[in-house]
Amino acid sequence: MGRAGYQIHSTAVRRFGFLLLRDFTMMAFSAAVEPLRTANRAAETELYQFPLFTLNGQPGQASNGLSVNPVRQLTGKEPLDALFVCAGADLHSVNPESLLEKLKPFIKRGVAIGGICTASYQLARAGILDGYRCTLHWENIPDMHDEFPHLVVSSGLFELDRDRYTCSGGTAPIDMMLTLIAQERGRALSDRISEGMLCERIRDGSDRQRMPLRMRLGSSQPKLVEAVELMESNIEEPMTLDELSTHVGISRRQLERLFQKHLQCVPTRYYLEIRLRRARSLLLRSSRSIVDIAFACGFVSAPHFSKCYRDFFGIPPREERLPRNNPAASSLVELMQGDGSPDPISTIEDGTQKPAELAS
Repeated sequence: MGRAGYQIHSTAVRRFGFLLLRDFTMMAFSAAVEPLRTANRAAETELYQFPLFTLNGQPGQASNGLSVNPVRQLTGKEPLDALFVCAGADLHSVNPESLLEKLKPFIKRGVAIGGICTASYQLARAGILDGYRCTLHWENIPDMHDEFPHLVVSSGLFELDRDRYTCSGGTAPIDMMLTLIAQERGRALSDRISEGMLCERIRDGSDRQRMPLRMRLGSSQPKLVEAVELMESNIEEPMTLDELSTHVGISRRQLERLFQKHLQCVPTRYYLEIRLRRARSLLLRSSRSIVDIAFACGFVSAPHFSKCYRDFFGIPPREERLPRNNPAASSLVELMQGDGSPDPISTIEDGTQKPAELAS
């Protein structure tokens, strides 16, 4: 029985270190640390220490502009039970070879290595997740699939696979840490922490990151949900409306009415937005060429992709990533894109327009 009056399976002190990469996400970092701090408070004894590190020993700079201190420079000799790497939107904030060298001493000693938010991407680039199941923020899952097809990447909140702990970010680190605390100290303590943090429940790692359309619409529109899921699964080679309606088992006209009633747009527009948002994710988070991204998102040419992108987001694709490119690369992209004229378009029955490749 612990001091707090309930069973705590172990009172041994555990040291969970946090390596803060440049522009790490403050919310995900805080969500990982606070359950450990609250565990100490709830148990009325020190169960966890959580030292902070950076690669150079300078204060950790979060993406919201705040600095975190005190931190120490990571040397590889620290006596840790687990080391969690914290990252943010920049998938290339650290050289993978440098990160691997920093983490090698811990890996050799069997220290668990964790990745919070997009840090899983950094660990994958360093080869540290080979042979492990992992996850990361849903926005970056397609990038992981594209760049690391050999990895098993789930869409769950977190993954605890032997000595690799990966987490999707946001508030999900709370659930991951509470799960680890439950495994080490018992469920009574993790439940007490959850109550103190006003968490309705401790979510399982297999819980989905995003609220699926099925939850937003309820169970009354299974055909619409099925159609959207088909769209999301067929981006590189978009399906026609006739193909979608055939697979779903309703007429094309019925499908159009469902989209108009529940999503306030025609199916082709909804499909186009899915593909454009996927393209934007690739532009911001990968180094693939604009032409390659255009084809990967189902556009028949780069000029047509550029026109659709500019109409939807207000800027052409090349300007979306200009801060990350050099002038020579930007000039090359412009040459590859041509004069920016759109492809021919076709008109569907209700008078709206859609790209030629979606014409049925």
